[in-house]
Amino acid sequence: MLVPAVARLSEEKTRSHTFDPGPPGRPRATFVWEGGTVVRDLDVGRDIVIGRAEECDIQILHPSVSRKHARLRLGPPLMIEDLGSSNGTRIDGVPMGEGSQPFGPNQIAEIGAGFLIVRGDVGVTGPKASLSAPSPEVEDHFLSLIAKSPLSVLIVGETGVGKERAAEKLHLRSPRAAGPLVRLNCAAFPQTLLEAELFGYEKGAFTGAVQRKLGLVETAYGGTLFLDEVAEMPPTMQAALLRMLEARQVLRIGGLKPVDVDIRVVSATHRDLDAAIAAGSFRRDLYYRLAGATVRIPPLRARRPRILPLAKGFLDDAARAAGVAAPSITSRAQGRLLQHPWYGNVRELRSVMERAFALCEGRALEPAHLLLDDAPGVAHEPDERQQILDALEASEGNQTRAAEILGVSRRTLINRLEEYDLPRPRKRTR
Repeated sequence: MLVPAVARLSEEKTRSHTFDPGPPGRPRATFVWEGGTVVRDLDVGRDIVIGRAEECDIQILHPSVSRKHARLRLGPPLMIEDLGSSNGTRIDGVPMGEGSQPFGPNQIAEIGAGFLIVRGDVGVTGPKASLSAPSPEVEDHFLSLIAKSPLSVLIVGETGVGKERAAEKLHLRSPRAAGPLVRLNCAAFPQTLLEAELFGYEKGAFTGAVQRKLGLVETAYGGTLFLDEVAEMPPTMQAALLRMLEARQVLRIGGLKPVDVDIRVVSATHRDLDAAIAAGSFRRDLYYRLAGATVRIPPLRARRPRILPLAKGFLDDAARAAGVAAPSITSRAQGRLLQHPWYGNVRELRSVMERAFALCEGRALEPAHLLLDDAPGVAHEPDERQQILDALEASEGNQTRAAEILGVSRRTLINRLEEYDLPRPRKRTR
């Protein structure tokens, strides 16, 4: 357990944690730690110093934070600099060196025991495609800290990456865990039914309304409302949701008196909301209400070190359900798993492993049991270089073992190392 902390902000252009989203596009820093949450509006062109000293723009009184720990340079572009802190600053789990480096709106900065995220128009150009995924440990710790805060959370990621599972974690780790977790897939209902499902209705409000029905917003009182595929919500429903979030009240269809609500909203989407806002299909003001903090779950192909542990876990689950011992996964099958693009992400991986368990009939799981239709070998993969690095890491530098994982010969692996100008590692000694 971390030592309790106190945060103090400079008075100029500072807002206490009232969750007012401010002007659309206004850059904002959110700092989350075990003791609480600080939200700070930012002025482009100004530097922001974070630390324990009273003169810091964002003062965090926590022993893990140095007196002057880090500086945000609000360009464009947005930059971050460690100011010689005792505990250092990490970007997506990687320690910073000397000097400033770019800091994208999808990235997580670890400052002492806390996490810093920045969103809004900070003049960053094209960082999304080049960002590395935080380690599972960084992701999990960040998720836990966000869960303990009262921030609304937007979960972004491709279909099948595990957004619903992340929403469950947020709820179970939050102070609202004893309350209900109510889920609604916004893409599953036409507009008329979606309004009734979300807000409820009074008896006689329309033909067939034979009795009062509470909406999911009221049902989630004291807990969490999870709005999946929120970008599919029609424009008029977006306006109604925004009114509910601002007033913290809901008016049932056919009702005359609004009802107070006490919920935390967690939403998710696989769409690019920046593009949706630019196209006019999603409200910018609603986005800033929903995205108190944004959790971005990278696709599985960007988290290749996680593929084999997840695959083994799904195989264990299938074997446990069948009441038998889990089969082993051969090196060649592991190589096929690492090479597959996994456009269906974790959901696809689970299905593949459940099917492979049934096909292997208790024997060692071979590539044929996976029924993956992409061509074998890594030569045609656009991220071949990263696959080689992942295989070398998984094999602790053993080139023969790495070649087996990749499904190529050792000589082919050596040729690839030379082609990509990668040093030939030595096998690690224990």
